[in-house]
Amino acid sequence: MAKSKTGSFWLTEQVTLTDSTPVGGTIDLGAYVDVGDQQAVAVEQVDFIFQRQSGGEFSSVLTAVGTAPYFIDTQLSDLNPGDDIISADDNQLIASGSLMQGTDTWSHQSDLFPDLFGKLDEARMVVNDQLYLVGETNCDFAGTGDIIITVRAKCRIVKLSTKDWMAIAIQSTAADN
Repeated sequence: MAKSKTGSFWLTEQVTLTDSTPVGGTIDLGAYVDVGDQQAVAVEQVDFIFQRQSGGEFSSVLTAVGTAPYFIDTQLSDLNPGDDIISADDNQLIASGSLMQGTDTWSHQSDLFPDLFGKLDEARMVVNDQLYLVGETNCDFAGTGDIIITVRAKCRIVKLSTKDWMAIAIQSTAADN
């Protein structure tokens, strides 16, 4: 069972898509995770925000970016995927999001994959010292600005039981090999 050591706080990271080359970023959790105390980070909520950046100005209006149809995919994981989107059945996937622009339509979706560890069963427990954000698109935004993907993760520091800590650590180690 997980017991909260702190209230909720927000961690953020962003990546910039300029063309169809996938990009990645990291959130450092080293100050929050402690093996000796079975201290982990519980990710309670993940939001993906898509913005256009042109000439140093940010905008949420994306209709002037690129040529439709296009998609933007993004994921948050707790093992380093390089700059690759990982399979949806990968145990290290914490959350994913997508934005699609059709000729006359828009579609956006995102999700979070929680663990089941007691009172915080709507959270994802992380024992690794980094979170990894990856974004990719099939569009070249040349001349129309770049797409900025910002991830905002609502987290708290928790203390896990020894059994829960070991279960998460073994799962994480197995996925790393």
